[in-house]
Amino acid sequence: MDTRFLETFLAVAEQGSLMAAARRLNISPAAVAQRIRALEGEFGVKLLTRSGREVAPTEAGLAVIQKGRDLLREARDLVSIAGSGSMSGELRIGSVSSALTGILPDVMRHLFATHPSIDLFIKPGSSKDLYAEVVAGNLDACAIVEPRLALPKTHVFRSLRDEPLVLIAPSALAGGDAVTLLENEPFIRYDRSHWGGHIADEYLKQMRIRPRDRLEVDSLEAIAVMVSRGIGVSLVPDWAPPWPAGLDIAKFELPPPAQGRRIGLFYVRMSPRQKLIDAFVSAAFPSG
Repeated sequence: MDTRFLETFLAVAEQGSLMAAARRLNISPAAVAQRIRALEGEFGVKLLTRSGREVAPTEAGLAVIQKGRDLLREARDLVSIAGSGSMSGELRIGSVSSALTGILPDVMRHLFATHPSIDLFIKPGSSKDLYAEVVAGNLDACAIVEPRLALPKTHVFRSLRDEPLVLIAPSALAGGDAVTLLENEPFIRYDRSHWGGHIADEYLKQMRIRPRDRLEVDSLEAIAVMVSRGIGVSLVPDWAPPWPAGLDIAKFELPPPAQGRRIGLFYVRMSPRQKLIDAFVSAAFPSG
């Protein structure tokens, strides 16, 4: 079995369409379809169902997904072991959206300047989900909010940036008081299922503030735009720029016991791709 065909199937299953998988793999949609047909012919079963442009795994396809991921991971490990004398191969990284735009571009610039043969795959997602992906071995490392739980002894978290919790409000409210605004203005919550959103919720409970909830959103960038449009105020981490362009907002420091979030790298200590992981970590922490 050609592992490229299996990789293509997994990309289609994750992306939900042949077109999106083609963009991710940098091949044509026709080539994606051809690989899927070849893999289905080899297995003797249909792996995907199609409805217009959208696709979904069949029951047989779902059964293949996890074993397929394990097989591809083992294949990548073999390649890394065989090529242990050279700094090349694929490194699989996850990142929360704010770190992906505000932190990782500089890390990647350093990495590719010193190790141009390394291939990098980056998966966006929430801290909680990416943490689980690294622990499961599906990703080598991730840039996430510091986990608020005991880390496995096989893994490491290293801090990249501390981001204080701030109140953001429309600029017209710039002269106000942070607590008064939280108590009286419509409130846009940062999704409490995110670790950063949970920190904001804890602060409100500690201050015994019951805001006038208007909506709950899982995107920091979207929250900032909504605040700029006058929809409400919000508590967010003061994340690494860039922020959305053209914002008309004011930032407020918060009275104690305001806590922020810490963004850092979470990665495995020992892996067949350890040289690649160490190269990525060194690019993130050039001073050591």
